[in-house]
Amino acid sequence: MMQFNTNANSKPQEKRPIRDFFHQFVVGTLAVLVAVHLVSGIDYDHEKPVNLFLATLVLGALNAFLRPLLLLGCLPLLILSLGFFLLVINAGLLMLTDKLVGSGFTVDGFGAAFWGALIISIVTLIANKLTGGGQSNFQFHRAKQKEKQSGYDRDDDDGPVIDV
Repeated sequence: MMQFNTNANSKPQEKRPIRDFFHQFVVGTLAVLVAVHLVSGIDYDHEKPVNLFLATLVLGALNAFLRPLLLLGCLPLLILSLGFFLLVINAGLLMLTDKLVGSGFTVDGFGAAFWGALIISIVTLIANKLTGGGQSNFQFHRAKQKEKQSGYDRDDDDGPVIDV
């Protein structure tokens, strides 16, 4: 069983804006880099790595400012799709990043953006969990197996009772 929460039970952490920004930037760059290597339709100009950093900054800014508005506007679709429409929103933001960055970072179509957004989300979640940053958290719990109890397995010293 996998459980997601947003650290509701944990104590509030100190706000360190510069450190948090740098952490999210490094994690985001790593996630975009993994997506570039795994998804064939996402690429950047390898001779100018600054394009990768620029794409990460643009994607981070879109996630910080535009994404909350999109989430609010698409709330009925998010509820009806049980949150899966969030992948479509993330793919759209990745495609918008392509348009804003220009020729140094390319996303070839919605399919590549969808898979890239999925990979970026998973890598970000795992990296934040490993480094202790971010607000997302996940835990794995094993379900307890119920003990089989038949009528005769209990030790009540009397055996089965039949009322006549």
